[in-house]
Amino acid sequence: MKDFFKSEAGKREIFRLYDQKLQELDIEYQEADIPTSFGRTRVVQTGDESRPPLIIIHGSNGCAPVALEAYPNLARHFRVFAVDVLAQPNKSKGERLSMKDDSYGRWVNELIDALGLKQVTLLGFSFGGLIILKTLINDERRIKAAYLASPAYIVNGNPLKALLRMFFPMRRFMKTKKRKYVEQVVGELFTDRDEFAIQYLSAVFEHFEMDFTPVPVITKAEAKGITTPITLLAAEQDLLFPGPKMIRRARRIFPSLREAVLLPDSKHVQNQAGNERMEALMLQENKALT
Repeated sequence: MKDFFKSEAGKREIFRLYDQKLQELDIEYQEADIPTSFGRTRVVQTGDESRPPLIIIHGSNGCAPVALEAYPNLARHFRVFAVDVLAQPNKSKGERLSMKDDSYGRWVNELIDALGLKQVTLLGFSFGGLIILKTLINDERRIKAAYLASPAYIVNGNPLKALLRMFFPMRRFMKTKKRKYVEQVVGELFTDRDEFAIQYLSAVFEHFEMDFTPVPVITKAEAKGITTPITLLAAEQDLLFPGPKMIRRARRIFPSLREAVLLPDSKHVQNQAGNERMEALMLQENKALT
């Protein structure tokens, strides 16, 4: 099975940052490696086991500890399972799945089976949103509700703008190793400056084989087949997946869309206030769905 880390030293550096972030959270947690037909999946679990299950899925070039940091209050209300996505710079080890078929959906449903979960709430950011939508398309019978923050797979932004403002600086960093280029990427993507993101992405850009496959969009037929309640949080200043465009299409194609909220001052990666807005939506709607 392919290892997407460019070197063992690079892997150790990324794992060091992963462990650093997990320790900084100052929470009680357990780590488990879940076997699936697509590869071994690391899951970080926290919260009371008697609470309803919540699976959190991070975005591209991310990891479970970063997802847990974004939504720290949910573990008081859910048993949280933060998943390391396969073939990303984290502790899962498996295939890089296709975004064109239902592989990601089958993978998540295998995890749900292996963990013995029912009536699961799903929360995904960016690429994690694509994975959640693929899960609903594949088999939504065990899913109670889905929450999507700046999700991929509904609309795409202007590719030329992304190339000039994000991918070119990324490539310049890979060539020069100058921190200013990573700061430029983070400045385009993040609503607030994030020092850990600069460190982590510097290591990822240098030591990991990233996936630059174009992100597809969900078809109207696929969207109309989803019955699970969906809540969408979109960012008006999102370079990758523009919020106003996303909400307009989501309202047209998802019959199960419960709520769509636009954050007017947010870039792709929400700040603490944006994350707290998602937590509030989840807790409010979770009561309504109970």
